[in-house]
Amino acid sequence: MPTNWLHLTTHRLDIYNEELAKTQFLNQFESLFDTNNFQKPVLNQLPTAYDYIRLGHPLSCILEWSIANLNSLKSKNVISFSSETIPLLAILRTNLLANKNTRILYTDQLPKSFNAEVLKAIYGYQFDLQKVEEKSEITTFDESTIFISQEDKISTSNLNPNIDFSINIYDNLGSILLINGKQNEAYISAIQHVRRRETIAMTPSDALTALKILTKQSSFENQKNTIENDKTSVLNSIKEITGTTLKPLVGSSGLSVQYAIMMGLVHHAQENQPKKAIKFIVPPNCYGGTNDQARRVAACLDNVEVVDLPVDGNHDMVQSIHTVLDKIAKEDAVPYIIAEIPTNPRVEVPDLQKLKEALSKVRKTSSGKTAIDPVFILDQTFCPNIHFLGEGEILSTVRTISYASGSKFPSGGKCTAGYVVGNSKTATLMEKIAIHLELCDNEATGLQYKILAEQLPSMNQRIKEAYKNTREFVAFIQETLPEAKINFVSENLAEQGFTPSVFSLDLPTKGNTAEEKESYKRELNHKLINLMITEIPNESKYCVSYGQLKGCYWTIPATSTQGTTKEGDKDYIARVSVSPDLDLEHHKKVFLDFVERI
Repeated sequence: MPTNWLHLTTHRLDIYNEELAKTQFLNQFESLFDTNNFQKPVLNQLPTAYDYIRLGHPLSCILEWSIANLNSLKSKNVISFSSETIPLLAILRTNLLANKNTRILYTDQLPKSFNAEVLKAIYGYQFDLQKVEEKSEITTFDESTIFISQEDKISTSNLNPNIDFSINIYDNLGSILLINGKQNEAYISAIQHVRRRETIAMTPSDALTALKILTKQSSFENQKNTIENDKTSVLNSIKEITGTTLKPLVGSSGLSVQYAIMMGLVHHAQENQPKKAIKFIVPPNCYGGTNDQARRVAACLDNVEVVDLPVDGNHDMVQSIHTVLDKIAKEDAVPYIIAEIPTNPRVEVPDLQKLKEALSKVRKTSSGKTAIDPVFILDQTFCPNIHFLGEGEILSTVRTISYASGSKFPSGGKCTAGYVVGNSKTATLMEKIAIHLELCDNEATGLQYKILAEQLPSMNQRIKEAYKNTREFVAFIQETLPEAKINFVSENLAEQGFTPSVFSLDLPTKGNTAEEKESYKRELNHKLINLMITEIPNESKYCVSYGQLKGCYWTIPATSTQGTTKEGDKDYIARVSVSPDLDLEHHKKVFLDFVERI
């Protein structure tokens, strides 16, 4: 096994074809298997399986392929999850939208975090629960049958034809879903999309453990999970870094955390403002996962709607918030705002005093009553070191929740975990968020806590060093290619503590028409990235990343992080993220070569 199969968290986009996610990797892997070729250099050359590690990776693909072969299924019919409950939720979501009944059968017990009452009341899912003695006694059912079993070995599942979906739960590892029968293959893409947006695949470490158990190199007996010390250390570090006092929550990924936030806030609104419309206010060009997830939540719930919040470029975030909140107040709806500071990919910071005033303003409904005050949900991934929420800080008096993707600076790119904190005004909201993080079984894994415990103490120092390199690289580009437009924080903002290490680069273009100019610029983006990754292969990588311990990462948001964003809102620019440890002089030299070629 190539070592990076276990440790890599940044997938290479230059050898990835999204249309062939998982299949391209497995087809070539199977060809090697057929010729008994397991040489490490050959395995290392296999194409990227997924564009994000949380969606899947070589080890999860091989585990799914192995289990599929054992059960005479196609590999696409087997999907692994770090969560024990999300495969069940994925099927229930699909059936909710199709208005289809579901029966859930189990022999011994349901997953520990399964909560039937909340799933029915808050998610709107409908199902019948039934305990059975034996798999063989399961009878036919016209709609969907899910069979759940707790497993202590990984082997054939002896699928009963009356079972549509078999969920095998493996303590401390997650779960594996087997989709049975051709009639159920239509569910696969919808279930994969839940794994993409609301949770993660079984992690590389846990998938390797499962493969070792499968091949009798290990057993479940020695899979003890001791995380308490690491967890205590991580929670203390997060409080210190964010300046908050409420207990933080740590999830398996940034999107796992965001899903718990969204469903927790829906839960809070259903209890405290029943029957009122819930509005999630989201920048249309923000990270595609945020945008897509918000719309997916709204698709399932009649009283939830997504409202656009233009935040950068020609739009001012504060003015947009005023406009949107004034309208929602008139409607007497519940406003939840999700925004990134700095924004992505334009790296803009609003006037924070004016932002606070916009969020604090007392508004009236159309009938003259006091409107519901907003909750500000701040994605702080780009600058997790800023104290927005602590006592006396700029957003301490507004109901504000802040979260960060731990795959960035918190872990230095070593794992996908994310975390969320709240200010003192959000105690009841954080309690609800905790319920949904647990219900989805999306808490960080033991290894993720261990990595965060090791990396969080050095995070703020790494942020300082990475910013210094980024500022130097930006200054060099401005000098050598002054026609390019660079989106980066001003020196003034940096003095206030906003020291991101990412910038976006709008390259100069040429042509007679708008179409020609856009086409030229897009081609130039690829030429720049290809030159960098070819000339500096050990440091420059074409992948979606930020906050890594080493190297320099290049991507085009429109074709990566903004994958599900509406076409008109996409940014066809180069986004560059710089680490605290790289050969900056080499990067300058190659960039100068690029400038001389154009």
